[in-house]
Amino acid sequence: MGVPANLKVHLLGGLTTLCNVWGVTRLDGVFLGFTDHDQPLSFDSKTFRAESGMSALALQRSTGLSVDNTESLGALHDTSITAEDIKAGRYDRAEVVAWRVNWADVSQRVVMFRGHIGGMRSAGGAFQAEIRGLSDALNQPIGRVYQKPCSAVLGDTSCRFNVVTPGYFFKGRAENIENQRILSFRMSQSFEPNWFLSGRLEITSGAAKGLSGVIKRDYVKGPYRVIELAEPVPVVVAIDDHICLVAGCDKRFSSCRLKFDNVINFQGFPDLLSEDYGMQHPSKAGRLNGGSRR
Repeated sequence: MGVPANLKVHLLGGLTTLCNVWGVTRLDGVFLGFTDHDQPLSFDSKTFRAESGMSALALQRSTGLSVDNTESLGALHDTSITAEDIKAGRYDRAEVVAWRVNWADVSQRVVMFRGHIGGMRSAGGAFQAEIRGLSDALNQPIGRVYQKPCSAVLGDTSCRFNVVTPGYFFKGRAENIENQRILSFRMSQSFEPNWFLSGRLEITSGAAKGLSGVIKRDYVKGPYRVIELAEPVPVVVAIDDHICLVAGCDKRFSSCRLKFDNVINFQGFPDLLSEDYGMQHPSKAGRLNGGSRR
């Protein structure tokens, strides 16, 4: 993208009034805007704050296919970026756009960088975010994986199973919460044992809204259905928070057929031979008649 004509005229004038502006859009739709100017700026119906203390290191750009990257630094602020949101992973894969802007006339601006947050950490009242360019997508492996288990994620575009099909989810509130990891529910609907094992727990209200966890254990204890997560939820979950449990998939062909009736979309290769099979001596086979060993 070239420099707009009005900004080019400003640059050729000799005396410039330029500043840097960043916009961060999280996956949950929350937008945060920052600038290193001493006053807030607004354009495209968005406001970019100056008091956030956010700054950026020099952008590293390449002419080949290597990843453009930079680092963003700033002070944690109660009304913008907080340590709790960073710990909860709310900024993972957030979109980042950086502009060079004439603060005296914000219509004179050019996009300098577009990418996403690759990693973010906080310590000592400050944060540091690694920002990776669009070419980072070229580092992602593409293609089928030849393995017996299914390579799809339940409900994604490959699996195509509708996870809100009645009988495959539960919505309610936990009556007991231990260590942000073990939650107990009273369910009027009965589910088979381990129905939610390897499934997801999604929080749809409260401070932890939008977060989810992988279900490690699913068992019955007295009148309660107990759900144990693989890791504690990083934000406090309250008793009144609304929670959705999604049935688990163990990636096996038999489960796809019997539990989900979704064999047509199974993304694994259940008849694939093991590595040891090719090294097995014929004398170990149960049948020695010259026919198939299967």
